[in-house]
Amino acid sequence: MKSRVRSEELRTAIRVASLLLMAATPALAAGRPVTLPSSDGTTLSGEFFEAAGRPSPGVVLVHMLSRNKGDWHALPDRIRDAGITALTIDLRGHGSSSGSASDLTAMVRDVRAAAQWLASRPNVRPDAVAIVGASLGASLALLAATELPQVRAIGLLSPSLDYRGLRTDVALVKRLGARSMWLAASTEDALSLRTVRDFAAEPSGPREQYVATVAAHGTQLLDRDGDAARALVDWLRRSLY
Repeated sequence: MKSRVRSEELRTAIRVASLLLMAATPALAAGRPVTLPSSDGTTLSGEFFEAAGRPSPGVVLVHMLSRNKGDWHALPDRIRDAGITALTIDLRGHGSSSGSASDLTAMVRDVRAAAQWLASRPNVRPDAVAIVGASLGASLALLAATELPQVRAIGLLSPSLDYRGLRTDVALVKRLGARSMWLAASTEDALSLRTVRDFAAEPSGPREQYVATVAAHGTQLLDRDGDAARALVDWLRRSLY
C-alpha cells in the first residue's frame, strides 16, 4: 500500500515539474507564413506577425549569414505586443527561400523587396516602416534603407564597414538624414563597436547606441543581454509612433 502511494506521489511530482518546465520555457515566435518575390524573381520565405491595432507601424527583421528567420526567436512576438507589425524573412539561399547565398549584393534586393511588401500591406502604415538587421543583415539593412525614403528607422546589430566585400560607411549613414538609427555592439566585438561609434557620431539625425558587456555578435546580443531586446523594442516604439 505504501509503495503504491509513493508511486502516485512520484508521478504527481513529475507531472507538476513538467508543467513548471513548460511554463518557464520561452514560447517560440508564432507568425503567419508568407512568400514574397524579390525584384529578380527569387522567392523569399517570410513570417508575418500582425499587430492587433490597425493600421500599425511595421518592421522587417534581417538575419545573419548562414542563419534564417527563426534566429530572432521571441523578438517578433515582443514587437507585435508593442503594437508594431513584424516581418521576418529568409534571405536568398537561406532557410526556405530560393536562390543562391553566394551573392551578398543581391540580398540588398531581398531586403528592399521585403520593406516594400510590408509597406504595401493594407493594415501597415507605409510612412512608419523600419528595418533591423544583424551582422550581414545590418549591412543589408543600411544599404537597402538608403534607397527607400519611406523607411523611417534603421536598427543595426553588430554592423561592419566591410562584410565580405559588402561595404558600408559613414557617408551612407549621412544619406539617411534625419531618420532614426539604433546601433548595438558588444564591448568584446572591437570591429563592430568601432563601427557603431563611427556611425553614431554622424550628426544628421538621432543615433542611439547600445553597448553590451556580454561577449556576443548579431542576434546573440538579444539572447545574452535581456536589456538589449527591451531597448530595441522601446526604440522602435518611440521612432515609429
